[in-house]
Amino acid sequence: MSADAMEVLELGPMMPLIGEGLAPHFRVHQLWQAPDRDALIAELKPRLRAMTAIHAGHPYVDGVFMAQFPKLEIIASFGVGYDHVDAAWAGRHGIVVTNTPDVLTEEVADTALGLLIATVRELPQAERYLRAGKWLEGHYPLSPTLRDRTVGMVGLGRIGKAIARRLDAFAIPVVYFSRHPQPNVSYRYFASLVEMARAADVLMVVVPGGADTAMLINATVLDALGPRGILINMARGSVVDEPALIAALRDRRIRSAGLDVYPDEPRVAPELIAMDQVVLLPHVGSASVYTRSAMGRLVVDNLIAWAAGEAPLTPVPQAPWPPQR
Repeated sequence: MSADAMEVLELGPMMPLIGEGLAPHFRVHQLWQAPDRDALIAELKPRLRAMTAIHAGHPYVDGVFMAQFPKLEIIASFGVGYDHVDAAWAGRHGIVVTNTPDVLTEEVADTALGLLIATVRELPQAERYLRAGKWLEGHYPLSPTLRDRTVGMVGLGRIGKAIARRLDAFAIPVVYFSRHPQPNVSYRYFASLVEMARAADVLMVVVPGGADTAMLINATVLDALGPRGILINMARGSVVDEPALIAALRDRRIRSAGLDVYPDEPRVAPELIAMDQVVLLPHVGSASVYTRSAMGRLVVDNLIAWAAGEAPLTPVPQAPWPPQR
């Protein structure tokens, strides 16, 4: 079948750049806008070979959903995280899954440093203080500092290493926890997350989402971090036990938190919104025009390469190219 006759099903809303990039090569169906989603799925079941996916906008893409499409060959996912797709099931059934790594690494690392500084130095709180006219009444109280802190990286993949490089430039000590020690890394490794939390003053969370990391940051870890500790989450909301975090913040068992991700986005727990010591961002880690455009182009390039019979550019390890049918 020629590439221009192929069809792609968009499971969730994609940026216009992706649709514009796919239009010359594919017929694109938008499940998220279909008046009757079940009817569109029924129509496409016998012949559909490609999908795009995004973390927001569609339920978990599991084996039950994928099995409806016996000719499905590729799912091109937008974002470095792909925990919204059961990639292991896809790989076992000969379906390639791609993501968009590398092109967002530096942007997310920049945002992580910004969130860290904003949280530690209380920059949003200081701005609110000024806007409320309180500076006329007196100076904003002295804030904590990064100067006497050690940052514990929870995960040291591409983004984790990029964040650590920035922390090196700030002369801030870095230690890390991951499943295995990283080669050619000088930072101290901890095999125990709890032990690292005891040794650090900040936990910077940058691990993938999914079942393996669900509730990784729990009450035990937060208690080990201690009353001057700060949690920064740039990973997934699922990685943090949110009720345990809220309780730790409420009881001052940790000092503060900076969050870019939440378990039920875009809904954020009202308890967090009400806490002045918490800095909250609306999942903007990679959300610049430059970086999101690069991510969108990679989604398109993965599908065009596949349609031409070539290897997709960024298949994930659990669902590699060539497919293992």
